[in-house]
Amino acid sequence: MVKKYSLDKEKIKVLLLEGIHQSAADFFISNGYTNIESCPNALDDKLLKEKIQGANIIGIRSRTHLTRDVLSSTSKLLAIGCFSIGTNQVDCHAARLMGIPVFNAPFSNTRSVAELVIAEAILLMRNIPVKNAAAHRGKWLKSASNSFEVRDKNIGIIGYGHIGSQVSILAEALGMNVYYYDIVKKLSLGKAAPCSSLEELLSLSHIVTLHVPETPLTKNMIGEKEFSLMRKGACLVNASRGSVVNIQALANALKSGHLLGAALDVFPEEPASNNDPFISDMQQFDNVILSPHVGGSTMEAQANIGTEVAEKLVRYSDTGATIGATNFVQVSLQPNMNAQRFLHIHKNEPGILKEVNYVFTSKGINIAGEYLQTDPEIGYVIIDTESRLSNSILDELRAIRGTIRVRMLY
Repeated sequence: MVKKYSLDKEKIKVLLLEGIHQSAADFFISNGYTNIESCPNALDDKLLKEKIQGANIIGIRSRTHLTRDVLSSTSKLLAIGCFSIGTNQVDCHAARLMGIPVFNAPFSNTRSVAELVIAEAILLMRNIPVKNAAAHRGKWLKSASNSFEVRDKNIGIIGYGHIGSQVSILAEALGMNVYYYDIVKKLSLGKAAPCSSLEELLSLSHIVTLHVPETPLTKNMIGEKEFSLMRKGACLVNASRGSVVNIQALANALKSGHLLGAALDVFPEEPASNNDPFISDMQQFDNVILSPHVGGSTMEAQANIGTEVAEKLVRYSDTGATIGATNFVQVSLQPNMNAQRFLHIHKNEPGILKEVNYVFTSKGINIAGEYLQTDPEIGYVIIDTESRLSNSILDELRAIRGTIRVRMLY
């Protein structure tokens, strides 16, 4: 039996911005979604507001900012897909209060970032950035001075999550001694050893690499004090967030010769597009590797991200499942081919579920299945009924106090 959706899939508008990998569009198409518009770039706020008004599903990367103001310009939007690790570019709280789940890809580019970190660590320890810069200027610096193998060296990983643990595995395979520090207790992989404090990790490590989110707690977490605790001749790698490292403090540590070098893939301020200039205090140092936020930018990672996020969006659109949403209660369920399914998102207030049920039971309709999850602000209920009701019942469900969003799925 082929399930008839209340809104035909070919009518559901999918808007993909910022050159999201073709794998995303391919996944939508293979699942029956053909009304897809792809844009290679981010849009300014005016055009974004125009485009989003007709979209049911939107996919973005890091340059598009879905603020409360932008989100308030649309009433059709069902879901947001961030084709990236983070969701900082979306006002996730505003989206939740509008009944819009936000999905991302926290795992798909972990290997890409980890490989870049290890590659940069090796280059820094061999002093290749300085030799490379000299060679470009016609100077031949053939010397073993300040050039070291990474084998038997200590790498300190700050943040032992998905990426940090991948760095741990690769580093150990190279014969490095792995230490890590995380504010949450984590299971060690291989021979990796946890540190009891950030200070302990900094004092031990020849290479320090950062893998933490952007939060008030992590802002400028590596500054003058932390650099002074690092070993003389150590290296720093930051492929996490630009706000984590105090750039002036890093400049001072490099100028004094306390650090052998650094590699930065993220910066406190980054150009909005490839057409805008990039300016950083780090450009004065030959012993600093600068890359334009490309830690996860490999063809393999982008393809994986495209598929991962598109799959979550399709699953939500097809079944109402919210597993993987960063701002929403988590509900996982399969389609019920023998029932009619309704989604009701509402403020978490006493008595609303009773009123939702009454809309059906007052008509003598049997509820075949009901799934409810709540958080302090919203409730999300999925109801399967043994009925064939028309769209008119949606008006009754919308009239219930505290209702945020209603949808008849099929």
